[in-house]
Amino acid sequence: MKAVRAYAPASIGNFSVGYDVLGAALAPVDGTPLGDEVTVEPAQEFSLRVDGPFAHKLPGDSQSNIVTRCYHYFCQALEEHGHRAAPCAMTLHKNLPIGSGLGSSASSIVAAFQALNVSAGSPFDDDRLLAMMGELEGQISGSIHYDNVAPCFLGSMTLMTGDSRIAVKLPVPDSWYVTVCYSGISVSTAQARDILPKHIPMQDTLTFGRQLAVFVHALYQGESKQAAAVVNDVIAEPWRKQLLPAFDECREKSLSQGALAFGISGSGPTVFALCERETDASNIAATLTQTYIQNNDGFAHVCRVPAQGALTTEL
Repeated sequence: MKAVRAYAPASIGNFSVGYDVLGAALAPVDGTPLGDEVTVEPAQEFSLRVDGPFAHKLPGDSQSNIVTRCYHYFCQALEEHGHRAAPCAMTLHKNLPIGSGLGSSASSIVAAFQALNVSAGSPFDDDRLLAMMGELEGQISGSIHYDNVAPCFLGSMTLMTGDSRIAVKLPVPDSWYVTVCYSGISVSTAQARDILPKHIPMQDTLTFGRQLAVFVHALYQGESKQAAAVVNDVIAEPWRKQLLPAFDECREKSLSQGALAFGISGSGPTVFALCERETDASNIAATLTQTYIQNNDGFAHVCRVPAQGALTTEL
């Protein structure tokens, strides 16, 4: 195995209009590393070291860390593929907060598999890697869904297909900026799923399908305003917003400052505002910093949706 470092960006799952089937990667315009990094180096035996601003939020036992589980899963897959698994020393640099709605576990998983695969000579193609990433993400959340791991790995905005191809990348308007704000509190994916109703009214189901269809069509037609106009969550947000202090106030303020849309990132508590001007996005970031952030762990960033997802460099 060769020494490599992989970076996997934060992501917005659900993206309001596409519950469980639509996600977008994030890249702060100021170059801040909003994503986890994993390094893999040859070693005599496996080990995992964890550092970074949110490392203290992870379990102290490395065997419980999702990166360790990625390593063992990858080794098993290698052996089933006819390759010999080799030990390595791994380091997880944890830049993303846990339970933030920014795809924290997905970022660690994607960075780990990307680093392991490149280090081993890339024995698995993107489709197989993405399937493995989804399997590990499902172990964390309780069910397999790709709306974080797919954009994190592939980049851009991705639509989950439900078939063997798993996800396709959608065209994203060059004019779009995305302000994200993490309040500093945590919301577990399991908790956010439990709060949802077991049955969705027919009218909401029809609205969901119509909005998603219009959104995808508008992206391909280059009609950015029409796409933004239907970024509205009728499935999860009406129930989940009660978990997020000051959500309605922040939505109102953001829309009054030029946001085209406002919603919950993943299962929260991070919120996002979709804008067409960087100045609007920056002003909204300042407002959310004042209104939405609850403690010193919170932050706000103005982002773009990058075409590239996970990145790997040799050490």
